[in-house]
Amino acid sequence: MASNLAAGFTCHANGESTPGRGSSSGRSRRHRSESESDVGPTDKSLARLCSRDEEERAAALEELSRGVLVCLELDRPGSAQLSKQTLLHLLRLSRSCPLQEVRGRATELLRTAQEQGVEVPRALASGPSSFIPAKEILKQGLDQDILIESFLSLGRVDHITMVMALHPAYLSCFLRTQHALLEMDGPLPRHWRHYIAVMAAARHQCSYQVQQHSAGFLEAGGEESWLSGLEHAPTKLRSLQTLNKLLAHRPWLITQQHIQELVCPGAEPRWSFAELIHAVVLMAHAHSLCSFVWGCSLNPEPDHIGGYTFQLPSPRRQARGKSMMEVEVLMQRMVELQQQEEECTQEEMVTRFERERSESIPTAVVRGAPPDLVLRLVEEPEFRYEDFAPKGEQSPPTMRAQDYSWEDHGFSLVNRLLPDMGQLLDEKFQVVSNLTYNRMAMHEGVDTHTLRKALWNYIHCLYGIRYDDYDYGSVNVLLERSLKVFVKTMACHPEQTTAHIYHAFWRHFRHSEKVHANLIVMEARLQAALLYTLRAITHYMR
Repeated sequence: MASNLAAGFTCHANGESTPGRGSSSGRSRRHRSESESDVGPTDKSLARLCSRDEEERAAALEELSRGVLVCLELDRPGSAQLSKQTLLHLLRLSRSCPLQEVRGRATELLRTAQEQGVEVPRALASGPSSFIPAKEILKQGLDQDILIESFLSLGRVDHITMVMALHPAYLSCFLRTQHALLEMDGPLPRHWRHYIAVMAAARHQCSYQVQQHSAGFLEAGGEESWLSGLEHAPTKLRSLQTLNKLLAHRPWLITQQHIQELVCPGAEPRWSFAELIHAVVLMAHAHSLCSFVWGCSLNPEPDHIGGYTFQLPSPRRQARGKSMMEVEVLMQRMVELQQQEEECTQEEMVTRFERERSESIPTAVVRGAPPDLVLRLVEEPEFRYEDFAPKGEQSPPTMRAQDYSWEDHGFSLVNRLLPDMGQLLDEKFQVVSNLTYNRMAMHEGVDTHTLRKALWNYIHCLYGIRYDDYDYGSVNVLLERSLKVFVKTMACHPEQTTAHIYHAFWRHFRHSEKVHANLIVMEARLQAALLYTLRAITHYMR
């Protein structure tokens, strides 16, 4: 299956070169002109590096090396040079490939190119997250089985996967669900799926996901013009905008009228129920993943805009240490709640729920204007989250979990209209709800069930969902204010998450435990948004 070398590696004709710094070899650095266009199908040619056959991978690696060296030898005026795209592929492989032989060879080829006078890119970030030290995320190394499987299946190990690998059981479920949503057989074309995810991620100014799904959209055959603005996309996709903004920011406002406008026989263009469910799950998945991306402050991928530079590095600043605090008080509160025998009246339970959902939690952080690649894909960017129950205002009716729940209603509807997706989502919800290592900070053998349940129910409370059999007084006992600030920011307007908000809560906990909290927020938010939309669909179908 050996392919032609010239087709496998993108070289370019040397045009005018910008004078650069001298290299150790005495050559001037060669720059790639921005006007040059890519020649070879780099993505496809490098796909053989992901083969499960070791001999196939070895052959692809040798082909990669020969192709790069061929390009480096052609440094005569009017000949060829390595393209920017190929250099960025090598950078990505050198930083994140879990196969040591591929990672090492990519690093070696970049070094060789630099020695030959080629100006090579470097990653701007030292790791996947700006909140979590790289050594904490990669404590188990890149060569973990789950990361190798991700690379062989998907062709890359992105920063989301690296951080989630702190919790392998969850990551497995997440990757299966995302793969089914984006790649498996379904009612929506593959390029539409990525475009819908782009539209959804743009609502939260998440350039990380916008870039990721824009690349997937183009790879699936999408028209590049669609990415220059919503007005270039088909009318049918644009008709999702109202549902998209409500699902992202105020899902409790979604009614059967919104569903009717998309699926009724007179709608033009009309969505089938299967197509609509697919689109809804895609949007909700992307919205909730924005919470994780912002909540962990994921850095741009090394081959994405903002993730690399061709400039020399500047001196590093020393990271500041974090303070420690005692955890025994929280543990004691958890034990007391588990042993508590007092029973509250239903009226008191409702009062405690209302107290939690109407509590004023400040989250007024203002970011700069989002980048143009995001802004041009958002309709009504000023439409944002507002508290479900602002003080002094009439609030929408609370959704009682006993009246419409995932287990009794949502699961079966999704599974009926989008086969297997209900099962995949349910497995993910179950795994994150039950995920525990029976430890808390420096303590082992701890039952964290009450804390995990308080987190989940607090997020649903923020979205106006009440469980009749849950005492919301537990939320106030177990969730300190700094944690509430983080959870509400991440669940409701994640683009406003800051390093201060992240580091202020659970200062005595491991980063992996904070990532665990992020996963709970992400999945609880996802389920809440789905419940409101699925309820509206159910009401319309009656």
